Amino acid sequence: MFRKNFHDGWEREGAALAVYHKGELVVDLQGGYADASSLRPWTPETRTVIFSASKAVGALCIGMLVDRGHLQYSDKVSQYWPEFAQNGKENITIDWVMSHRAGLAAFDEPISKSDAFDPERIAKIIEKQKPNWIPGTKSGYHAITYGWLVDQIVRRADPLKRGIGRFFREEIAVPYGIDFHIGLPTSEEHTVSRLSLPSNLHLMKEVLYDPRILVMLGILNLRPPNSIAWKVRGNPDWLKLESNKISFNDPEVHRMEQVAALGITKARDLGKLFALFLSRKLVSNETLSLYKKPQISSVLDEVILAPMAKGHGFYYEKHPYKKGAWLFGHPGYGGSNVMMDMDNEIVIAYVSNGLKTGMGELTRTYRLIRNAVLSSV
Repeated sequence: MFRKNFHDGWEREGAALAVYHKGELVVDLQGGYADASSLRPWTPETRTVIFSASKAVGALCIGMLVDRGHLQYSDKVSQYWPEFAQNGKENITIDWVMSHRAGLAAFDEPISKSDAFDPERIAKIIEKQKPNWIPGTKSGYHAITYGWLVDQIVRRADPLKRGIGRFFREEIAVPYGIDFHIGLPTSEEHTVSRLSLPSNLHLMKEVLYDPRILVMLGILNLRPPNSIAWKVRGNPDWLKLESNKISFNDPEVHRMEQVAALGITKARDLGKLFALFLSRKLVSNETLSLYKKPQISSVLDEVILAPMAKGHGFYYEKHPYKKGAWLFGHPGYGGSNVMMDMDNEIVIAYVSNGLKTGMGELTRTYRLIRNAVLSSV
């Protein structure tokens, strides 16, 4: 199926797939181009930006702090960060942040690039922010702000007061040999694939295959200019995904510690990370069991305007072959995904640089591979 995606024209650039079963790497494939414009091939050492699939790593880091007794999901954020309890945020819990119920999906104050490198400045912006809705009453996708909120929580709950990039590097990446970066060193930039957006022809092809994509585009683009969806997309205004402006290709952006959208990795290492997670090497069985089912599964998401199953920082999909069972992990914009089948101890990690219009199940390349893998169990 991996090869067929290329053969049929659904993967127009490059991609990599890793599948782990009970902690063992059983599929390790890559193909296509890391940069088609220069004919640079995708190799086993190619890294790529995985967009919101990074959020699963933020959820994992918070889970480790919970498992070690440094946090509880039911704790109020202000217990660790007193200044947070301003402007109607005093009752927001860690759980509400992780399940996108905090009402902080969009910030009013514009975030500059220099702000993004300054955690103290980001903290002040968050402290002053009023919730977009009454916290705890609704859930709305915190597309970018999730990364800054999780980082600030880690900085306060971690006994060593590390940011999420350093916490992940010292607690997971180095001890377990995981090539995943939340803030990529400039010296490693040459290994990163170049992202490209779909042409109008590819967009039409996607819509014809799955008309739900057209509905998604309508919901996102036909909302009023003052809607929460446009506010989420408009700040920061330098994070662009336009035909001739893809700031996610910018090496300066790659250096940012932003776990909501800027994780940079290889499929093999992304899969290995969550295989370790399922094997109880990063959290205990008691903590892992919290993630078996979503906390929210049928509530309309305020930003996406569609039901979105989520909980504890993870995204959930219904198992395609097992009634009542769930897969969990997180999809990323354009086709990157990491998903886990806890019962069968399977991890599917798929990354690509030829971005698609949808994400998650709306991405044909991922869905075909996911179904092929799970049908073989």
